[in-house]
Amino acid sequence: MSKKFDSLNETFNVQADIISTKDEMKSIEKKIEIINESGSDDLKKDYEYSRGNLYSIIEKGQEALNGILELAQESEMPRAYEVAGQLIKNVADATDKLIDLQKKLKDIDEQKVKGPTNVTNALFVGSTAELSKLLKSSDASEKS
Repeated sequence: MSKKFDSLNETFNVQADIISTKDEMKSIEKKIEIINESGSDDLKKDYEYSRGNLYSIIEKGQEALNGILELAQESEMPRAYEVAGQLIKNVADATDKLIDLQKKLKDIDEQKVKGPTNVTNALFVGSTAELSKLLKSSDASEKS
């Protein structure tokens, strides 16, 4: 640390060991990349599986819908039309879920891109007067 903080280190009984934050950040970024790569494989597999199931459900629902509509027209029974209506709703819900799946995947990809780049946590323990004095002294030293 610089000499201007030595008195603070002594006051707060803090050791002035410097830890290379750049090295720490690089190692953290590498860990995040490894996690993201393994997570994206699972995510892609799950997405493909869910998408395939939804396509299958929609296709089978359409086949069943065609059959129930034929039956309803031939029998002219109100219950057959009711079942056809429910089936239409279920197929429509499945197609909505397919669109929601696309939206969720897009949101997850955006979260990966918009993740935090640099995170700095700082804590000052003291009065506002001490903080003001410290900031003024650091501004004065930077201008020199």
